[in-house]
Amino acid sequence: MKLELHHIEKRFDDKEVLKDVSFTFEEGHIYGLLGRNGAGKTTLFNCINEDLKIDGGEFFIEDDKGKRKITSEDIGYVLSTPIVPEFLTGREFLKFFIDINRNHMKEEKTIDEYFELMKIEESDRDKLMKDYSHGMKNKMQLLVNIIANPKILLLDEPLTSFDVVVAEEMKGLLKQLKHDHILIFSTHIMELALDLCDEIVILNHGILEEIDRHNLERNELKDKIISALKGEEE
Repeated sequence: MKLELHHIEKRFDDKEVLKDVSFTFEEGHIYGLLGRNGAGKTTLFNCINEDLKIDGGEFFIEDDKGKRKITSEDIGYVLSTPIVPEFLTGREFLKFFIDINRNHMKEEKTIDEYFELMKIEESDRDKLMKDYSHGMKNKMQLLVNIIANPKILLLDEPLTSFDVVVAEEMKGLLKQLKHDHILIFSTHIMELALDLCDEIVILNHGILEEIDRHNLERNELKDKIISALKGEEE
């Protein structure tokens, strides 16, 4: 399966955020979407998720049945600031989410098995989510997207709220998920992208550019990424 973007444009009043974004994202890869703060990474995600209407271009899925429009079931979106129903406990939230998604779940586990997948302690499972830390809420947001099992997962700075140990656990989980999914991982932290992602794409001045990491040492790759982010010519 592929996610095809062709000449995507998005502007806000006179500011052109996305000028001509074209790229093909393929199943089985984690893509690191790098860019400076304000470069338009979240705007691009919101366009793909159809929270924002694009001003030009098109995007679609290509699979074994041909080209088709993206549906809500195709996309999972993990926001940088997690949004969860804080009046529910973690267990109540998972039960509700499983109940409404049961018909299209690939494989159903027990609620506690899902908690264990994300390494959420037993003592936290029956707490109101208003008492969860930012990192815990982020875990819950990622977990419900795993349960829904969309083919495309948009991850907007999802690991920045985790400590070192939990971040490593989550990276391992994402690497497992990539085999039958398209994962696009937005970050402004270069080292994180280099450690986790198979492919690196740069959003700079409204254009998306792939950085070829083939035959490049790590320091050479860093220099090339920094050069691209500055908009310098190679």
